[in-house]
Amino acid sequence: MDTATAKDKRVEIAIHHWAPRFVASGVPLTDFEEVTAGITRWDEWCAAWSARAAIHEELGRKALADGYKFSAGEHLTRAALCYHFGKFMFMHDMGELKRTHRKVIECRELALPHLRPPGERVEIPYLGTHLAGHLRKPESSTRPPVVVMCVGLDSTKEEMDVYENVFLARGMATLVFDGPGQGEAEYEIPIRGDYEVPVRAVFDWLETRRDVDVSRAGIWGVSLGGYYAARAAAFEKRAKACISLSGPYDWVEVFDGRNELSREAFRVRSHSKTMEEAREKAKTLTLVGVAKNITCSIYVVTGELDNLTPPHNARRIASEVSGPCELLIVKGGNHVANNRRYLFQSQTADWMAQRLGVPKR
Repeated sequence: MDTATAKDKRVEIAIHHWAPRFVASGVPLTDFEEVTAGITRWDEWCAAWSARAAIHEELGRKALADGYKFSAGEHLTRAALCYHFGKFMFMHDMGELKRTHRKVIECRELALPHLRPPGERVEIPYLGTHLAGHLRKPESSTRPPVVVMCVGLDSTKEEMDVYENVFLARGMATLVFDGPGQGEAEYEIPIRGDYEVPVRAVFDWLETRRDVDVSRAGIWGVSLGGYYAARAAAFEKRAKACISLSGPYDWVEVFDGRNELSREAFRVRSHSKTMEEAREKAKTLTLVGVAKNITCSIYVVTGELDNLTPPHNARRIASEVSGPCELLIVKGGNHVANNRRYLFQSQTADWMAQRLGVPKR
């Protein structure tokens, strides 16, 4: 490839590291191939994905106007995903990122009432402000157990539709939320290592609900959210079980090896002025001396070939917890084993259902 047509390194990073994630999360493969094939410079990334998202959004709005509400939910969810993946790492133009993020929120919220099962936007009180979340409940249960879902460094609540559905299909409610440095909270509330603080606020809020059974609650997290879930489980004893997917044991240990997009995302979302300051904040995201306090059942999953959060992180978490633990290193799996989700996604949902007292289906 000559220099005139060579892709920006950041575009190559995004395509190489996240292609399986996009598709496994619900982005049509053809969309991924066509959109990324047309992008040469990183400056084009967000606009290109937004243009494809607009096609899905138009389909959704037309379906809604014509009364095809279920179809509208499907189209609008895909629109939200495409908008999301346009903004997820687009740190160098915060104006465009924020405009696109508003479309992410708008499309998913338009979809929520028309999903099966439907969802609702909720706002959870947190340190004088609130954290936004989406609560969905299986239609066959009046007071189901609930899985609290922690998203990662560059994911938001709007990306979790596929993960939500595997729990919902098994009779568990889901509450996915944007925590500090994530989604709706990322602009005003910086990343914090003691993620048990926002999770405590989430569980306190769940205690006020009469339509879910917080005495049967689990916690789940993906990527950096895998750390957040494990960290919270060490302190939040209302969590009866925990699933940690490709979570780091000690974030600073993998920070320097992360690609430039991930490091910049952490710098911005931790509200650090410099990369050196970001690295210091990275030191606060750790399970050192903490993992031993995880006494609930925990299922730790990682990909054998994960070069973002290498497998030794999962092994170390599993070796230090005090409660029952299952460790799965997915053969051939990349980060979060997104290229091999069939080897853990249903299985971990079944595991969670069993621990929350849900009959087999």
